[in-house]
Amino acid sequence: MARRSPESIVKRAREQALREKREMKQAKKDARAAERRESSDEPDGIVGEASDAPEGVVAEPEEAPPEE
Repeated sequence: MARRSPESIVKRAREQALREKREMKQAKKDARAAERRESSDEPDGIVGEASDAPEGVVAEPEEAPPEE
């Protein structure tokens, strides 16, 4: 069996570390996506409703004209 050069051993270790780092990052993304899906299933409020008001400003409802 052939011996590996020190450079190839280092290269393999670096590739393995990068692979593990990518897998960890993807696992974090998957966990966050699952958490978002779970929280969007709960009907606590209206999610994603667009408003013309800036963030943090509550728009007041328009009053209807009095009927005669």
